[in-house]
Amino acid sequence: MWLSNSSIGRKVVMSVTGLALVLFLTFHMSMNLVALFSADAYDMICEFLGANWYALVATVGLAALTVIHIVYAIWLTLLNRKARGTERYAVQGKAEEVSWASQNMLVLGSIVVLGIALHLFNFWYNMQYAEIAELTNVTVAGTAVGPTEGAKLIELTFASPVYTVLYLVWLTALWFHLTHGFWSALHTLGWNNKLWLKRWQVVGNAYTTLVILGFAVVVIVFFLKSL
Repeated sequence: MWLSNSSIGRKVVMSVTGLALVLFLTFHMSMNLVALFSADAYDMICEFLGANWYALVATVGLAALTVIHIVYAIWLTLLNRKARGTERYAVQGKAEEVSWASQNMLVLGSIVVLGIALHLFNFWYNMQYAEIAELTNVTVAGTAVGPTEGAKLIELTFASPVYTVLYLVWLTALWFHLTHGFWSALHTLGWNNKLWLKRWQVVGNAYTTLVILGFAVVVIVFFLKSL
C-alpha cells in the first residue's frame, strides 16, 4: 500500500493525522477557555463529553490518530537517518531557511508525548476513566473530586507550581512542533509553491500561537488564583 510503502505516502499520513490533531487541539483549547468564565458551564461540557458512547468513540479515534502520527514520525525519522548514513555526522553549515524546530522535531515530539502522558494522568484518568470505572470521586491534592467536576480538577492541578511549570514547558515544545508541522503538512499535501508556502507559514504561526496561548492562559490564570 502506497501510504506505507512510499516516502510520499508516509508523509501524507503524517500530514493528515497531524492536521486532524490540530483541529482537536483547537476544540480542546476553546472548551478549556470556558473554565475561565464559568465553572458550571465547563462542568456541563465535561458531563456531556464524559463516558457516553459518542465520547468513547471519539476518544478511541483520537488515540488512533495520535498513535499513527507518532509511529509514522519515528518511522520516517529512522528511514531518513538510514538514508543519510554517516553524512549526518559531517560538520555542515546550517541553511538559513531551515528552522530550529525542523532540526529538532524528534526531541520536540518526545517532549510532546511525555506531556500527553502527564495530561492523561492528570485529567483523562480522573475524569473519563473514573466514569468508566464508575468511581464516585477521585482524590486530587487531598481533595475529593467528582469525574465531571472539571473546573475543580483544573484548579487543584494548577495550584501546584510543579505541574504549572511542566505544562508550560510542554506547551512551549508543542508550539515549536506545531509551527513547523502545520505548514510542513500543507506543503506535503500540495500547497508547496513559493507564494502559498510563505502565506501558510504566516497563517500557521499565527494560528498555532493563538491555540497554545489559549491553553497557557488557563494554566497561568488558575495558578495565579491559587496564590
